[in-house]
Amino acid sequence: MTVRVPTDNRFRRRTQLRPIKRRRVFTARWRRVFKVSAIFVIVLVVGYGVGAFVLQMPVLSIDQLIVRGNVHLSTDEALSLVDGLHGENIFIADLEQWRNALLASPWVKDATLRTVIPSTIEITISERAPMALGRIDGRLFLIDDEARLIAEYGAEYAHFDLPVIDGLLHQTSNGPEVIDDQRSQLTMRVMNDLKTQPRIVSRVSQIDLSNPSNVVVILDNDEALIYLGVYQFADRLQSYLQMFTALREKVPHIDYVDLRFGDRVYVRPVGLEGDSSGQQ
Repeated sequence: MTVRVPTDNRFRRRTQLRPIKRRRVFTARWRRVFKVSAIFVIVLVVGYGVGAFVLQMPVLSIDQLIVRGNVHLSTDEALSLVDGLHGENIFIADLEQWRNALLASPWVKDATLRTVIPSTIEITISERAPMALGRIDGRLFLIDDEARLIAEYGAEYAHFDLPVIDGLLHQTSNGPEVIDDQRSQLTMRVMNDLKTQPRIVSRVSQIDLSNPSNVVVILDNDEALIYLGVYQFADRLQSYLQMFTALREKVPHIDYVDLRFGDRVYVRPVGLEGDSSGQQ
């Protein structure tokens, strides 16, 4: 006897498969990429055109330079150092380059340049402050507290009442004399220490740095050499001024006063032979 089993459609295989439309998906993706790229190119071209147009606008060409902060450096001298800024586009001018041009002046310690739209550059100068007159090869030069030469001393600087510094030059092994780092650092320490007491620094007439291990000072209206060593310059000068009258009563004519040994003060009278010295 034949038994018929009904067909179970759950396990029937499909005889036909529908193809996946990959080509259509692929084409749509590339269309989006093309649109984005086209927009980017358009923006780039438009931006370049606008930028080129802006850079060529006459209204953005620098035509005014304003200088502030200068006292001893004349405005004309400052402007001559940055004259090339005239006519440059204010957006692309290399202000750092022109700042370095200003710093090339011995008077200029620092400088800032600021753009003021549409066509102005404001220049603010910080000048070096003369602290002394350096004597070099018989000529006097204004120097700052770092022993940097600013300008040769002349009639235009006669209003400066500054001490004279000797011994700045050092003989190098190759022959020429230069202001070496040790003397520059010593000058800076001496001047920075003395200027903390204006009353004292105003009385200093000469400073000798020939021996970097012993700074020697001469005061106004006083022929004595004052040995200060390498530190406490202002304090030691103050102590000398306090004992000045008493010293003169004991030794009217003093060759030098040595203040390098704390409370012990050594005084050598003028004309004393040998290395002996008096002691207070």
